[in-house]
Amino acid sequence: MGWDPELDDLKRRQKLALELGGADKVARHRSAGKLTVRERIAGLVDEGTFEEIGSVAGFPEYDEDGRLAAFTPANVVCGSAHIGGRNVFITGDDFTVRGGANDGGLRDKFQYAETWAKNWRVPLVRLVDGTGGGGSVKHLETMGRTYLPDVPQFTEVLDALSEVPVVALGLGSVAGMGAARVCASHYSVMVRGTSQLFAAGPPVVARTGQTLTKEELGGSQIHAKNGTIDDEVTTEQEAFARARRFLSYLPSSVHEAAPRVACDDPPNRSADELISAVPRNARQVYKMRPILEAITDADSFFEIGKAWGRSVITGLARLNGWPVAILAGDPYHYGGAWTADASRKAIRLIDLAQTFQLPVVHFVDIPGFLIGKDAEASGVMRYGTQALVAARQSTVPWCAVMVRKAFGMAGLAQRNGSGAFQRYAWPSAQWGSLPIAGGVEAAYRAVIEAAPDPAAKRAEIETRLETLQSPLRTAEAFGVEEIIDPRRTRSYLTRFADLAAPLRRPGRPHFGYRP
Repeated sequence: MGWDPELDDLKRRQKLALELGGADKVARHRSAGKLTVRERIAGLVDEGTFEEIGSVAGFPEYDEDGRLAAFTPANVVCGSAHIGGRNVFITGDDFTVRGGANDGGLRDKFQYAETWAKNWRVPLVRLVDGTGGGGSVKHLETMGRTYLPDVPQFTEVLDALSEVPVVALGLGSVAGMGAARVCASHYSVMVRGTSQLFAAGPPVVARTGQTLTKEELGGSQIHAKNGTIDDEVTTEQEAFARARRFLSYLPSSVHEAAPRVACDDPPNRSADELISAVPRNARQVYKMRPILEAITDADSFFEIGKAWGRSVITGLARLNGWPVAILAGDPYHYGGAWTADASRKAIRLIDLAQTFQLPVVHFVDIPGFLIGKDAEASGVMRYGTQALVAARQSTVPWCAVMVRKAFGMAGLAQRNGSGAFQRYAWPSAQWGSLPIAGGVEAAYRAVIEAAPDPAAKRAEIETRLETLQSPLRTAEAFGVEEIIDPRRTRSYLTRFADLAAPLRRPGRPHFGYRP
């Protein structure tokens, strides 16, 4: 006799598991504009590649004869799959079973799902839609006791960040441990209108006297602007697409180098529009993103965190097929001055690049740290100093393109601590301890105030000093390595990427990744 009866029993359980929390709860879930966990997995991974693990883990009910009468699956669905032809591990919360809370799951399965990717050195994608922590207070009656807060496996959750790429998609209302799982990632996304994230939800917050809706308390528009998450999208399908694209730039783990892709964009392609991209008037703004797109491989620039820390642009791109991290100034916001948030944002990118050995290209336009009362109140010098430390601790190959300004302490962020450092300046570049306009007022105050016409004297001094500010004067003293034609920047950077590729040193970083 074969084992067909047992296999039939297995198939019955698997069929029951596919019903999730039941037809009514699934319908209610979909009426909120959300996909089920299994629909999400199908929409994210390469078709037909998902291999489930723990397909019949859950909560069975048996009749008096020991036969299965009913079955509720655990609210974690997980397994291995392919994204872009590469192995990944997927774990998804099933909100239709106890709202995705821990008391609707199995601790062993949750721990397995969070550690499999690290153990097998493949990327981890979390589809988060629930609390995923201790569950509701109703669970206390079932247990008959309370307990000290502890999630032993959270140490491994955090440790995975130093080993494999972790992407977290917040796809519903997530709180507590669920919110932490979104934030404990290298790249996080929320869906506008259907995703919210908070330390505690509206009913708990109401006890403090604040009556708020879920959107008012933790909507994606709040967290995309404060840096809690990296990006906000309009649909779940868009979230899946961004997750797939983010992973395409990274290696499967820190123990290998990020792959190169085929590139049909000529490495020595000239971009004629760059000769006039930066205005001659140093006070006039210009658009940095078209510059980045003109230089990197066609359609390869992937911006991260566009809605926060906006005086700094961060993202990933390719040069001659090689993946690189991009850091750039945006003069449309505070003239490009680094704010507290911009500093935090820069740290996040630098740490990502260091963890996964991505060379960094920094398009420099930094007039300094933001000044003024509000800037000081934000702690700009604390976070700014942390950004400088992050840059100098970074050892990956680094190339600075001096597009325009580099002044003061913030100007130190132009480079990192690597010996594999290159720097090129455009003719539009300016640098120094202080911008001339502000420096003249401080250094020549007595001379200006004593002049018959103070305004004319100030203009005279500024004109005289501006002659000395030419980058050609610095290059004559080898204070900058090379001044280049902006139109040929791509050829310099693709050569940098080619040189940097063999210098990458895979392996666990010397410090743990801090989300």
